[in-house]
Amino acid sequence: MNQQVMRIAKARRMSDYYELTKPKVVALIVFTAVVGMFLATPGMVPLDILFFGTLGIGLAAAGAAAINHVLDRRVDAQMQRTQHRPLPTGQLSEMEALSFAFLLAISSMLILVVWINPLTAILTFFTLIGYAVVYTVFLKRATPQNIVIGGAAGAAPPVLGWAAVTNTIDPNALLLFLIVFTWTPPHFWALAIARKDEYAKANIPMLPVTHGVEFTRLQILLYTILLVIVSVLPFLTRMSGLLYLFGALALGAGFLYYAISLKTSSRPDLPMKTFGYSITYLFALFSFLLVDHYLLPAP
Repeated sequence: MNQQVMRIAKARRMSDYYELTKPKVVALIVFTAVVGMFLATPGMVPLDILFFGTLGIGLAAAGAAAINHVLDRRVDAQMQRTQHRPLPTGQLSEMEALSFAFLLAISSMLILVVWINPLTAILTFFTLIGYAVVYTVFLKRATPQNIVIGGAAGAAPPVLGWAAVTNTIDPNALLLFLIVFTWTPPHFWALAIARKDEYAKANIPMLPVTHGVEFTRLQILLYTILLVIVSVLPFLTRMSGLLYLFGALALGAGFLYYAISLKTSSRPDLPMKTFGYSITYLFALFSFLLVDHYLLPAP
């Protein structure tokens, strides 16, 4: 009986550590990085670079997420969306979470330096610091433009993936960065509208809290229009072909539908539906980039 209880307790702790990594967020980050790797070469990515690059970037993203849990533990306890995380509930201590985060981050740097290249390691390190420290500690509590400025860290993974293959910062990789950077505000502000009261309670100056929901809806629409324009750039620069163009326009039309609906309707379900579609949008857009790269090369 005692052994069974210990096994259950051990499994629970493993689950808590896993939750610290924000697995759904990390999965999207790693996916955009992997697409960056494949777009960096006309052929197959070398398997060692694919494996160690994905592992190193993924561990860095997971480490940054764990640090974010530690730094936001008091805010998380005040918000319904996050109050069941391992630190607010006491399932893990701050020292346990911080030790786990540093283990992930250090492992990431060692893997990238030894098996990939120093440039990718340096870029990944600054991305980690940008999200875990600059955004979480300073920007998040300082300005309603926090997610716009801090979005640079979340937009970096395609550049990291590209650098892992080529050991360079390529202009085409920066186009991928620009897409994710432009996508971030309408994606996150939709969630912020849905969780406006919680952010207000936690004294986080998200745009709906400081400037109101109507202003935020307008900004979501404007950024979505900009995103559709930016998403066409890979075709215009001949980085991608017609398959990607059709996919980007179709996905952009869907995003615009949600953004316009959000602007013109006060339906309470629309913010979260827009947020959900934005995740599907980014995953599908990068999937079109990948498929187009191999099946229908740019002219």
